[in-house]
Amino acid sequence: MSNQIENKERVYGEKIKISGLCCANCARELEEELNKESGVSAVVDFVNMRVVLDAENAEARERAIHTITHFEDVKIVTGEEKRKSIFKEHLKDIICIIIAAVFFVPVFVIDLMGLTESSLTLRILSYVFFTVAFIAVGHPVLINTAKNVVKGRLFDENFLMTIASLGAIALGIFAGDGFAEGVAVMLLYQLGELLQSVAVGSSRSSIAALMDLKSETATLLENGVARVISPDELRVGDIILIKAGEKVPVDCRVVKGETSLDMKSLNGEPVPREVAVGDEALSGSINLSRVIEAEVIREYKNSAVAKILELVENSTAKKSKPEKFITKFAKYYTPVVCIAAIAVAALVPTVICAVENAFIWETYREWIYKALSFLVISCPCALVISVPLSYFGGIGRCAKFGVLVKGSTCLDELAQATVAAFDKTGTITEGEFEITSFTDETTLSLAAAAEKYSSHPVAAAFKNVKTEIEVTDAEETAGKGVKCLCDGKVLLCGNAKLLNENGVQFSEKSSLSTLVYVALNGEYIGVIEIDDKIKAGAAEAISGLKHSGISFTQMLTGDGEERARAVAEKVGLDSYKAGLLPDGKLNAAEQLKTRGKLIYVGDGINDAPVMTAADCAVSMGKVGSDAAIEASDVVLVSDNIALLSKGRKIAKTTRRLVIENIAGSLLVKAAIMALSVFLPVPLIVAVVADVGVMLLAVLNAMRTNLIK
Repeated sequence: MSNQIENKERVYGEKIKISGLCCANCARELEEELNKESGVSAVVDFVNMRVVLDAENAEARERAIHTITHFEDVKIVTGEEKRKSIFKEHLKDIICIIIAAVFFVPVFVIDLMGLTESSLTLRILSYVFFTVAFIAVGHPVLINTAKNVVKGRLFDENFLMTIASLGAIALGIFAGDGFAEGVAVMLLYQLGELLQSVAVGSSRSSIAALMDLKSETATLLENGVARVISPDELRVGDIILIKAGEKVPVDCRVVKGETSLDMKSLNGEPVPREVAVGDEALSGSINLSRVIEAEVIREYKNSAVAKILELVENSTAKKSKPEKFITKFAKYYTPVVCIAAIAVAALVPTVICAVENAFIWETYREWIYKALSFLVISCPCALVISVPLSYFGGIGRCAKFGVLVKGSTCLDELAQATVAAFDKTGTITEGEFEITSFTDETTLSLAAAAEKYSSHPVAAAFKNVKTEIEVTDAEETAGKGVKCLCDGKVLLCGNAKLLNENGVQFSEKSSLSTLVYVALNGEYIGVIEIDDKIKAGAAEAISGLKHSGISFTQMLTGDGEERARAVAEKVGLDSYKAGLLPDGKLNAAEQLKTRGKLIYVGDGINDAPVMTAADCAVSMGKVGSDAAIEASDVVLVSDNIALLSKGRKIAKTTRRLVIENIAGSLLVKAAIMALSVFLPVPLIVAVVADVGVMLLAVLNAMRTNLIK
């Protein structure tokens, strides 16, 4: 149980692990009950089996805890209980089902053979055995129904199954046919619930495997002495030892040795990556061959593995339109079906008897039986569980390839986008600048002094340039450059726009490189050319997106016209816009949105406004700024934009599975409801159909784990 608490009273985002929540429809009802409490706001996450709670004060929190622990069989989970296996978790249910089957099957066979009709002893014995079987398997449902009725909660699956099974038993007894069918209904229902829980638990386990990314320990080197600590204790600049077979605990840079890293957990690629001194090693990767020493470059909380775990854990917070639809649909669907069942049971036979001008019990019995079948098949669990399970599986599958999606809404937007826009630096290009030419040493020294105060990626090209010049009053203008004072004179260092705005006379140079102009006291000093390599695989990434259904691609950059054109043509973009300031990028993005849903891929602080405006914002996990990552919907852990087409494929497949589950479940249920009214459909068939639809929907949702 983890939480963020602003003060001693108010609680924000407390994550409470729970157990005993039998279905997704119950999760919806628990969420509704919690949100009825004054001062409480809660989200019940059935997939992760937890409640995310906000409470205005301690009293509100206590009321919420009381509501949780008094909702059916729900319990708050302790650390020890979390380690229970699926078998142990469902041991009680399994024992009850076995006991029921042992008592039910023999007498059911005897009943089918007609032996109970000729022997009073066997008939009484069958009644006793059926009663024991029904109580064994049905007592949790009956108890929960009684509790819920007292609280005014009707129309859940417990209520539906209680009415259906007891109704079948009553009809069987009055007709002299025994009550085998009523017991069979409850037995099959509980067996279906168990199978659903196991299937959902299996899906949870496959996603929980992501948690194995985290290393529990790290070996810190201090003055040549090794000390084992928690990764959370490491600080930037610490030197760590990583042995063969160990996981990399935090993002680091190799300072001694060379080895191969297994990166499958981060990017899905089976081929190991060779690293040597100076190369970066991301947390979550596995050292395959040799011992290395590395310098910590990001604390654990900012590392790749921490981002993966956090985003996957919180991925169910943002609900997509299909999820919201199903939640709202289920709220009204079951009461409507119950009212329809009452109409089938009461009104139809009454009308028939009125026409016949006589009370005919068999007519009432027939239509009550049809109504019970109607109730059984109406359970909305298949819909309510399969939709979030599909999205959860899709998000987990994306994470397997190093594509972190912040919620099902984001996954939907990624799937439906038809237009893509890209920043240049750090997105299509490496973002690692190198100085290739400069006018003279004075120009270079002045630029190096000014660029120390710039946050733009271009400034990194000057980090190794030594200069004795000191500047003051530095002011950076986004998309233009730095303006400061050098010995009381105004020093300008940036692009041509910066110099033009300040009235400096100079001739713009034609070059495919990024150009940094320098002017001092209103006089032009010189220009520096900086190159930035295009990322390997960038062209293939753009091509992959086009094959996935992206109809138009464009690059938005503050760089010069010629450089922008060269990069756009080389990677196969449809268009580009150069020389853009942050507001210019925002305007360009708004124009692109008129073509369709927009994906925007960027990494810098100046990309954050555009990301906020885009339908689906994608940021770089390694080099991206905190602002860009915060504003984005999708994070590429390894900065490989080729993974975006992989994420989009998973997103589109997930959305298709969601639609299949919604349409398939509704069509099957509607068909069986109609058949139960017009044809003599046995109640057992209705139960099997309901359980079957539920299991098929869950299994279909689990297909997200097979996406390649």
